[in-house]
Amino acid sequence: MSALLQTTRLSKKFGGHAAVSEVDLTVKNGEIHCLIGPNGAGKSTLFKLVVGTHEPTSGRIEFMGKDVTHERPYQRVKQGMSIKMQAPSVFKELPVRQNLHIALQHHVRGADLAREEDRLLELLDLTGEATKLAGVLAHGQQQWLEIGMAIALKPVLLLMDEPTAGLSPEETFKTGELIQKLNTEGMTMLVVEHDMAFIRQIAHRVTVLHFGNVFAEGSINDIISDARVAEIYLGKTHEH
Repeated sequence: MSALLQTTRLSKKFGGHAAVSEVDLTVKNGEIHCLIGPNGAGKSTLFKLVVGTHEPTSGRIEFMGKDVTHERPYQRVKQGMSIKMQAPSVFKELPVRQNLHIALQHHVRGADLAREEDRLLELLDLTGEATKLAGVLAHGQQQWLEIGMAIALKPVLLLMDEPTAGLSPEETFKTGELIQKLNTEGMTMLVVEHDMAFIRQIAHRVTVLHFGNVFAEGSINDIISDARVAEIYLGKTHEH
């Protein structure tokens, strides 16, 4: 598989603090790549560098073979990235269908627009909620709606920051099934997450960050069986 997204020696300093330090990350075409690590590891900072909301101190970001290091988020979106941040940012005062309509309206026209709204409502298991205001949906349903809005652009790469935050185990599993379905339809994903059961469910490859550096990388089985990862990430420290 070819590299869809690649960072080379990517760093971000805030004053004297290196939040991300010389990170080399490769997301291959067609994979679900999870980014994990303990609190303060630099996951969110790296995510913001990739989507363009932070400017790197040094290093390089390439997307589909093009240098996007200094491009704004909207420019990256135009080239095929789509972003789902941690907190749902749906239009709560508008019906669910209208939320999807807004996301689709500049890309789909006429009768195709209603058909695409219907397709997304079914995919997200929100057909029965189509006329409800988005603000009355359960938290998990709001997360799925926002994923629907993010994929309305038919992105090449979907970037998600903790998509299961605040979800029940059942909602988390259902979110995993949705992500797997999107992946089988050809979407590549980079997911920042901390829920290990969810990561086991979806991940093809996992990168572990620690103190802003790449600490380990491999398949989910490689990561789970790595004693060093267990120590830093799962809190299995030696007690005296």
